[in-house]
Amino acid sequence: MSSLQVVSSPSETEPQNSNRDRRNQRPTRKTGWLVGAFILVLLIAGIVTIVSKLSEKKALAAETERLATPSVSLTHPTQEQSHEELVLPATVQAYKESPIYARTNGYVLHWYKDIGSHVNKGDLLADIDTPEVDQELLQARANRQQIQAQLGLAKSSAERWENLRKSDSVSQQEVDQQVSGYQQAQANLAASDANVRRLQQMEAFKHVYAPFSGVLTKRNIDVGALINAGNAGPDKELFDVAQVDPLRVYVNVPQTYSPAIKIGMKAFLEQGEYAGQQFEGQVVRTSESIDPTTRTLLAEIDVPNHNGKILPGAYAQVHFAAKINAPRLTVPINTLLFRAEGPRAAVVGSDNKVQLRPIGIGRDYGSAVEVVSGLQASDQIIVNPADSLEDGQQVNVAGPKQQGSEKQGQ
Repeated sequence: MSSLQVVSSPSETEPQNSNRDRRNQRPTRKTGWLVGAFILVLLIAGIVTIVSKLSEKKALAAETERLATPSVSLTHPTQEQSHEELVLPATVQAYKESPIYARTNGYVLHWYKDIGSHVNKGDLLADIDTPEVDQELLQARANRQQIQAQLGLAKSSAERWENLRKSDSVSQQEVDQQVSGYQQAQANLAASDANVRRLQQMEAFKHVYAPFSGVLTKRNIDVGALINAGNAGPDKELFDVAQVDPLRVYVNVPQTYSPAIKIGMKAFLEQGEYAGQQFEGQVVRTSESIDPTTRTLLAEIDVPNHNGKILPGAYAQVHFAAKINAPRLTVPINTLLFRAEGPRAAVVGSDNKVQLRPIGIGRDYGSAVEVVSGLQASDQIIVNPADSLEDGQQVNVAGPKQQGSEKQGQ
């Protein structure tokens, strides 16, 4: 019995293979989509991370910049009405003060007055040994004697030739030559006399005299020191003389008070070392103009100083004999900066930049001081400014502006 074999036809096997291929392709496509989605998620996560780090970096930079800029509190000067007398700081100066220089070269032979000595006009201060000038004077005198002898010979020759000309023994040209020689000798003698007088005056400068009465405030020489004529170069000043009676007192009057200052009005000088004492003076002149830098009027007061109690260069306060009815400015004491160049106030402008402005201080009320120059009522000033604050520095304004402190101790 023969076995039967069933042989499938090609048409029956092809559909089965295509179905099998489709089943194999479906997992491959799904895996591709998953991988693509995963890569996309990674890209998005990377972009988000980068953007986040950039924003954090910008925020950190902004925060660092903000922290680097100091924050400050501001206040305004307080404007108050004053019905008190005007009291201002002043500088005392000598009425006359002159450095004394040598007018000739030489060596200090002797000095007669030291610092603190009261001298009168014409008092001898020092003697200078001038060997070179002495020899030049001797030479000039000898030269004058020679010229004088030549003048006598020229005169007699001119007279003799003029007599010979009368008898036609010589020509007129020869006579003119002899007369011209005589005239030249006269001119030479006049020049020699002038040179002798010049050297005599130089010789007189070996004695140094006081130009006016006063007090000797400096002596920069000692015996044997080399002295050069004039004031060129350092250490050429011999003495310094100051007239201390009367004294000149200079006051910078704020523009607000300037109309009250009149020439001839009385003023009283006060110094801390003479508590309770007042020295009467008088306004003798003003600058008749307002200084555009400080907005002040310069006034000069002459104060008699017969007993010499007030010293030139001293600090003082001047009380003007006039009642002032004008506004004045006060600021809290904690708004001031005291620098080597003087007191300063840190003013903040509209651009939040600092301007260290020099100010003039008047009366001290304890927690507040009067400002006589440098500020206006509209200025914004920093409270408790740091010592490291610099001109032009950027600041942050923190909080509302504080009101100026009321003056204390009035």
